[in-house]
Amino acid sequence: MIRRRLPPVFASLVLLAAAWPALAQRNFTQQALRGELVVGQPPEVSLNGKPARLAPGARIRDENNIVQLSGTLSGRKLVVFYTLEPGGEVLDVWILNAEERARKPWPTTVKEAQTWTFNPFTQSWAKP
Repeated sequence: MIRRRLPPVFASLVLLAAAWPALAQRNFTQQALRGELVVGQPPEVSLNGKPARLAPGARIRDENNIVQLSGTLSGRKLVVFYTLEPGGEVLDVWILNAEERARKPWPTTVKEAQTWTFNPFTQSWAKP
């Protein structure tokens, strides 16, 4: 029986394919809050039932981390993580996939984020 070794490039691709799910996991910052976003006539949005506005240069990423144009999402109610710029406008938005929606607890207000403890390695929050 003759055994052949895999070429190094092929072996690397096999390892990369096996690790892909872990590499595809999105990591969020401590500033990301959880909310419900409805895009109206861009840049106008509703965030947690209150009027808000997308910041110039705002980025909305879908469940697959692909940037979407806000106009293509008009009228949809989306569960998201989001960040705000210093002026209070919505800067970054991540539409949550099923695994991310299951991560609880996750702060919905700045006050909660300031009092809870964030673990960036496990991407989880702990209440005091």
